[in-house]
Amino acid sequence: MTTISEPRAATALPPAPRRSPAGAVLALLWAGAAAVLALWWFGTGSVAGTAGRLTGAGRIAGLLCGYSCAVLVALMARVPLLEERVGSDRVARWHARAGRYTVCLLLAHVVLVVAGYAAQFHASLVDEALSVVLDYPEMLKASLGTAVLLAVGIVSARAVRRRVSHEFWYYVHLGTYAAVFLTFWHQLALGADFVGNAAARAAWYALYLGVAALVLWFRVLVPVRLNLRHRLRVESVHREAPGVYSVVVRGRGLGRLGARPGQFFRWRFLAPGLRWTSSPYSLSAAPRQDRMRITVKALGGHSAAVALLRPGTRVWAEGPYGALTADRGEGRKALLLAGGVGITPLRALFETLPGDVTLVYRARTAEDLALGGELEALARWRGPEARVLYALDGPHGERPSLGTGSLRRAVPDLAERDVYLCGPRSFAEDLYVSLRAAGVPDRRIHHESFEL
Repeated sequence: MTTISEPRAATALPPAPRRSPAGAVLALLWAGAAAVLALWWFGTGSVAGTAGRLTGAGRIAGLLCGYSCAVLVALMARVPLLEERVGSDRVARWHARAGRYTVCLLLAHVVLVVAGYAAQFHASLVDEALSVVLDYPEMLKASLGTAVLLAVGIVSARAVRRRVSHEFWYYVHLGTYAAVFLTFWHQLALGADFVGNAAARAAWYALYLGVAALVLWFRVLVPVRLNLRHRLRVESVHREAPGVYSVVVRGRGLGRLGARPGQFFRWRFLAPGLRWTSSPYSLSAAPRQDRMRITVKALGGHSAAVALLRPGTRVWAEGPYGALTADRGEGRKALLLAGGVGITPLRALFETLPGDVTLVYRARTAEDLALGGELEALARWRGPEARVLYALDGPHGERPSLGTGSLRRAVPDLAERDVYLCGPRSFAEDLYVSLRAAGVPDRRIHHESFEL
């Protein structure tokens, strides 16, 4: 096992807790949706007959879909306020939910508008659909964009997502940008709410151009600046446990990154088989001025290939991201609950969190305790206020209990602690239920998942 330097001393006082802006962000997004509905309401006269009602409903669905497309892309822009204050995993869940809404609104828009036009002109649905696509301005591009959005939605569905590679999902997902661009123009060319309404057109342009600026800045220019400035390269690779490897990355002036224990970067290693994929890996030790370390478990082709990296390999990184940091704590007592490779961000927090800190590490066997030696050394260095407890399977594979009673026996003052939780989804969900039953307030349970 390897460390990258001497442990960093825990600060004397915990940082003041930072209030999450999640509620304000959601309120702003819903206010935007209300403004879109107001645009239709004030721009629409009387609605009469079946054709009028179908077309009106289709227009509402189309406006909301156009707004939702902008929101989707904004949530993908990796804005620090969202990534570091709200949490990357929470933003990813918002994005996934918004994606489902967008696909549903898109289908409703297409079906309702075509049905409304067919009723108005007494045509069949097929004939009217062909007429809309072939005869209306900007509709060929919009139809192609619609097809791309539907493909992204299909690939992102959970049943499909589990059966395709991360790389395939990722590159299909990037098609969202092209789809949004292709569908944008027909909104202004055909949208009754924009034709003749200069203010509405200006607001729509401002919305989309603002989102495009966020993407350009945070997904292109900021990463380019980071990597040109810091010149990251692999310094060394070390085996920690079966299938688990640590990678030490060296660079210039890394203190200026502002990375904190508990955060992660998206890493792209410029080596054969790895250069086309960017994956999120947490820092497994507090970052230093010239080095950072990640610890990776071989769960797929990309993570397995990390073990074969050679010193000197160039690294492209984006970040730091994540809200699983000391900023979320409210007191001087903490409990860290790690499952499997979820130990990586918690190991960094165990090194740096002030006060009374207990870490519970769940693994199958003693051999699977990646970074276990470091944890023991850190506990000795920190003194009597730091403890490491292990939850290992029994000799016949019996799983140890991490229910409410077990946690209370291990940590009697459990309800008084901030709890940092990281591990597989089922592990985190079960422990969340146990923690709530033990009296830990929801606001003091801090969790981040990388199942993005």
